[in-house]
Amino acid sequence: MPGFVSLTTFSLGFDRGSTVGLVAIGLTVLLIAGKIDLSVGSVFALSGIVAIMLQPALGLWPAAVVGVLAGAACGAFNGLLSVVFKVNSLVATLATMLIFRSIAHWLTDSQPMAGTDIMFSVRLAQIYFDLFTLRSALFLFSILLLHIWLSRTVSGRNLFAVGSNPVAAEASGISADRIAFLGFVFASAMAGVAGVLQSLAANTGSPVFGSEMTVAVIAAVVVGGTRIEGGRGSALGTLGGVLTIAALTTAMEFQSVPAYVQRVVAGLILILLVLFDRTVPTNRRTNSAVTAAE
Repeated sequence: MPGFVSLTTFSLGFDRGSTVGLVAIGLTVLLIAGKIDLSVGSVFALSGIVAIMLQPALGLWPAAVVGVLAGAACGAFNGLLSVVFKVNSLVATLATMLIFRSIAHWLTDSQPMAGTDIMFSVRLAQIYFDLFTLRSALFLFSILLLHIWLSRTVSGRNLFAVGSNPVAAEASGISADRIAFLGFVFASAMAGVAGVLQSLAANTGSPVFGSEMTVAVIAAVVVGGTRIEGGRGSALGTLGGVLTIAALTTAMEFQSVPAYVQRVVAGLILILLVLFDRTVPTNRRTNSAVTAAE
């Protein structure tokens, strides 16, 4: 494949993969806590729409902040349903996925909405040192912060304890509900950050943005070793998963593989990884609850 192995191809693929990666960071935290969020694609679109829609009144950066806060508010609603009202997170976020997407269509009348600063999208797409865009640099910095938090802090270890055994975590004095609720807020806030950056890069807010993102994000996180059942995962694993999915997607595009076939491949990868994970002996799983209690 001429041109596939080049710095330009890598930087462009990594920039696009960073959009999935930013969402994957939030979902990594939530999956480790033993919860899941299927609404991240809808939050991605809704946050970007809010940021674009408010630009004429607030300006670019204040509107972007409000867009991210809108994403966090969606996460708080998910947390309310799942943690406070005890609705299964899969069911709750499946419902909110439809609700948030419908709100996005209502706000835009199902039409793309143009932003006010097209030159900012040019700056976002600029490549530095032949490798990084602002978005991919933000993704790498966020991965580094997540790695430090998960591996070096008490609250990070508590997250693993909650995902491994929430009852034991509660007995150790860890507030499992509080951690799960904040996990929902964080996951949607990261989806909001990614959605706002995507809308700024395209200078457009659209209700169809992120419509096929959820499977790609979950696949990237699971490829990185995070268990859907909770209790295991890592920031560096998610980085590897994002790079793997991005490289696979770019390779298929170089071979002109149709988009629907790419989605089939992503779905099959996800199924195979979950099946493989279930064959791993339980004695290999880390007893995080005991570690946190100590």
